[in-house]
Amino acid sequence: MTKKEEPPPSQIPRAVRVASLLSEGEELSGDDQGDEDEDDHDYEGVPNGGWHTSSLSLPLPRPVTAPHPMDGPPGGATPITPVIKAGWLDKNPPQGSYIYQKRWVRLDADHLRYFDSNKDAYSKRFISVACISRVAAIGDQKFEVITNNRTFAFRAESDVERKEWMQALQQAMAEQRARARLSSAYLLGVPGSEQPDRAGSLELRGFKNKLYVAVVGDKVQLYKNREEYQLGIGITFIDMSVGNVKEVDRRSFDLTTPYRIFSFSADSELEKEQWLEAMQGAIAEALSTSEVAERIWAAAPNRFCADCGAAQPDWASINLCVVICKRCAGEHRGLGAGVSKVRSLKMDRKVWTETLIQALCAAVTTTDLAETQALLGCGAGISCFSGDPEAPTPLALAEQAGQTLQMEFLRNNRTTEVPRLDSMKPLEKHYSVVLPTVSHSGFLYKTASAGKLLQDRRAREEFSRRWCVLSDGVLSYYENERAVTPNGEIRASEIVCLAVPPPDTHGFEHTFEVYTEGERLYLFGLESAEQAHEWVKCIAKAFVPPLAEDLLARDFERLGRLPYKAGLSLQRAQEGWFSLSGSELRAVFPEGPCEEPLQLRKLQELSIQGDSENQVLVLVERRRTLYIQGERRLDFMGWLGAIQKAAASLGDTLSEQQLGDSDIPVIVYRCVDYITQCGLTSEGIYRKCGQTSKTQRLLESLRQDARSVHLKEGEQHVDDVSSALKRFLRDLPDGLFTRAQRLAWLEASEIEDEEEKVSRYRELLVRLPPVNRATVKALISHLYCVQCFSDTNQMNVHNLAIVFGPTLFQTDGQDYKAGHVVEDLISHYVVVFSVDEEELRKQREEITAIVKMRVAGTASGTQHAGDFICTVYLEEKKAETEQHIKIPASMTAEELTLEILDRRNVGIREKDYWTCFEVNEREEAERPLHFAEKVLPILHGLGTDSHLVVKKHQAMEAMLLYLASRVGDTKHGMMKFREDRSLLGLGLPSGGFHDRYFILNSSCLRLYKEVRSHRPEKEWSVKSLKVYLGVKKKLRPPTCWGFTVVHETEKHEKQQWYLCCDTQMELREWFATFLFVQHDGLVWPSEPSRVSRAVPEVRLGSVSLIPLRGSENEMRRSVAAFTSDPLSLLRNV
Repeated sequence: MTKKEEPPPSQIPRAVRVASLLSEGEELSGDDQGDEDEDDHDYEGVPNGGWHTSSLSLPLPRPVTAPHPMDGPPGGATPITPVIKAGWLDKNPPQGSYIYQKRWVRLDADHLRYFDSNKDAYSKRFISVACISRVAAIGDQKFEVITNNRTFAFRAESDVERKEWMQALQQAMAEQRARARLSSAYLLGVPGSEQPDRAGSLELRGFKNKLYVAVVGDKVQLYKNREEYQLGIGITFIDMSVGNVKEVDRRSFDLTTPYRIFSFSADSELEKEQWLEAMQGAIAEALSTSEVAERIWAAAPNRFCADCGAAQPDWASINLCVVICKRCAGEHRGLGAGVSKVRSLKMDRKVWTETLIQALCAAVTTTDLAETQALLGCGAGISCFSGDPEAPTPLALAEQAGQTLQMEFLRNNRTTEVPRLDSMKPLEKHYSVVLPTVSHSGFLYKTASAGKLLQDRRAREEFSRRWCVLSDGVLSYYENERAVTPNGEIRASEIVCLAVPPPDTHGFEHTFEVYTEGERLYLFGLESAEQAHEWVKCIAKAFVPPLAEDLLARDFERLGRLPYKAGLSLQRAQEGWFSLSGSELRAVFPEGPCEEPLQLRKLQELSIQGDSENQVLVLVERRRTLYIQGERRLDFMGWLGAIQKAAASLGDTLSEQQLGDSDIPVIVYRCVDYITQCGLTSEGIYRKCGQTSKTQRLLESLRQDARSVHLKEGEQHVDDVSSALKRFLRDLPDGLFTRAQRLAWLEASEIEDEEEKVSRYRELLVRLPPVNRATVKALISHLYCVQCFSDTNQMNVHNLAIVFGPTLFQTDGQDYKAGHVVEDLISHYVVVFSVDEEELRKQREEITAIVKMRVAGTASGTQHAGDFICTVYLEEKKAETEQHIKIPASMTAEELTLEILDRRNVGIREKDYWTCFEVNEREEAERPLHFAEKVLPILHGLGTDSHLVVKKHQAMEAMLLYLASRVGDTKHGMMKFREDRSLLGLGLPSGGFHDRYFILNSSCLRLYKEVRSHRPEKEWSVKSLKVYLGVKKKLRPPTCWGFTVVHETEKHEKQQWYLCCDTQMELREWFATFLFVQHDGLVWPSEPSRVSRAVPEVRLGSVSLIPLRGSENEMRRSVAAFTSDPLSLLRNV
């Protein structure tokens, strides 16, 4: 299909142009249906909050070819990049080579974009032209656009059209590279030519996952994640010439365009303010004019930044008469207005007088102006006496001589400070590197240094006024400003921590603490918040290295360096830089960039290990574990207290509680999980009240630190726990359904039509804050499970609604509508909360497993509630390799293995067979768990001398090869056998090892006295056997290749015996056959779900040779197939 000529926007009827914003553009989807091979379903429709289709009642004419809504510049403010080519193409997603979807594709000088429709304002995807490596034809009418890690396949309607598209793309790529060579970004190896003003993750209403947002120039770009941002592959971008931003609430703001309203949410109020500032700057840039810039760029030297050489600098220092880029303008601004006065060439229109423009253009060509600049740079005073009474100042002399350019230059430098340069140490570092010579001075109030933490309030009288000077990396304090010799000094290199206590902690309202390597603490105070903040900023700059300068971008409560261990690098501690701000702990490690902050209130574990002399703080998040060591006791104790406080609940509202992975308060799921385990069948659960004193004590401990409270059956009664949960929900200041929306929920319960009522509930659920929404779902899900056992506990849906209606809506029990809401939510749980079949199935399996274990009496009486917290080790049993993990009833061994590896950031290579092993230390044996085996029953059966460890199964590859090459599903042969019998009830094994003949088939294991025997001596069902690798040494096994077999009878009596093979290969064959027959031939998962990250191939040892059966050609084919895919042969067995 050839490109059709598109009429200009002015020729399209007004009604058609409005319709183009609505007909196909009601939803902004994150990508094509199936356009990505991972989680694209997360990017669902975003409702248009700014337009209402009901107001468009007139019929709209259908144009032949509608223009793109973004084709013309709105109001003529900012020129839009001209379109090189546009038209319809078929696009092929990665999921299927025969599935094509029609897309409107547009190519301009910077981007290749595709849309659902030619009327859509915002693209489904865009690809930066700078990131396209090549374009290639791949068949009839098809071609590929290839980037570094993605390939996009398109199909045209003819070979001619395909050729036109390929030529247009290749020309755009060539022009883009030519432009890049002129910029400094090309020299640095950066594909893009413009750095973002702000970039980071934001929540966008309608999208399940956070998006990565970048404000670049006059555009706001949306990406799925940071990786795609770095690759130049995004979702869409918003031209800020038609945008407007406004604040909505504490963390949210709206970006409004004529086509759509984008509702964003930041992680904090501070981040929201920073995003607003960046987007307002983008709007200002979009609405700016280039008239002044074009005139200044007319002088050739002004076309490049005076500092870094970037092309087309759009900022200038009006007192230094130099043009600079946006990045360097930020560095100049940091120097202060006394050194450099920074103005924009495009936005600060009132500043740019005709004389100032001429001065900036003449500064690089006019000799007399350059002489004036040189005099000022050497320290000449702006207001010094000239020696002429009629023209007493340099400015008056210039005016007398009619030197307008010099006059403009001198006026702009009236308040400029004379630069102080150290002639012995020329400044060789770039502005972006934090300079070590930070200078600051002023009066501070100081207490005597201390060797321990300040537990008590220091009165105002304990502070002494001192003149303090920070210079050349030394903080010195003097008796007064005239003193020559300091009373003492603190070297910046010795500072290990800087802490800012809350206001009014001590006698002075604003204080800060300095910790040194010598285990001393210095306390300083001031009345002025601004002065205290300036001192903290200067001291931080003085002792924090350039590596960690990103930590200075925001305010902090505590900043410093600490020894740490993380990941698999646990042999040697390294030194990292940490910053504590609110409940976020940010870290910068020497081996990489700034880490994602740890959300302390979402930690899975916060514990202290080691003795009092060698303490280690363990922080466990979902996918990482961090060990912070207490090398210096003083500052470590300060960090410990601050982190524990930040990780605790901050207040009474839901969002201020300690939160789990799903944003559910820990206090809620502690109680819910305990009752799920111990109270589902308790009669009158939630209707009966617990003892008031016990309930109050339990609730206080949960509110203080719910993460450290482990409810145990026998220590807490289910009625006490249920009462504590109800009290917590009733006492919430804003309520679970919030004061603002409470009335709407109650009114919705009166809707007679069930479908309409459920739809209304779903709408109201979306409006709840995230934590409230997650808590409502968790609670209703739990009550749904409770009513499933109403035959036993007598708590059906109606009874639960009577109890929880007044509790959740905080009424006096007289309003029946509150109970109706709860009853409706439980009855329509699956529909209201969009619970899919898989989620419901897992929930039922978990509840069934818990109830079965309780009925069978296998549940431990001291098991922690809800958590089933289990200690799992990585590779070997050591304190530094242990992981504490929650084990739900549905978790399999494969899921547990992947969870442990993800936490420790361990890459899985293609032929790495990581497996979870059950290790029995007393028996000196271990059993690799089958990947589909449930972990929870195993956990309940573990003794005190057993544990779980995740490590590589070194024999798995050899076993898979054996299974792929063997014929039949049976195994037979001689093995040495010993039965474990007790003598005189003393538990002492008797007898030795004897040769026996064994036959193993799909149903049973048979033992014969010898090969010629016809009747087996023993026979066991293969499904009832557990096979452990290893035999304890005190039995004196004849070989080192043995395994222990455990058989459990119907009466739950355990029998075990020991088998030994002659070779390692024989042991592997027997064990592989056991796995094969016990698990119906599925020994290892066939899908490649275990390969999570690409890791360079490294050989660790060698694999033993395995005899293959069959002809020579068959053996060669087997080996070749197994080399390419070890599992392919197994699938056909």
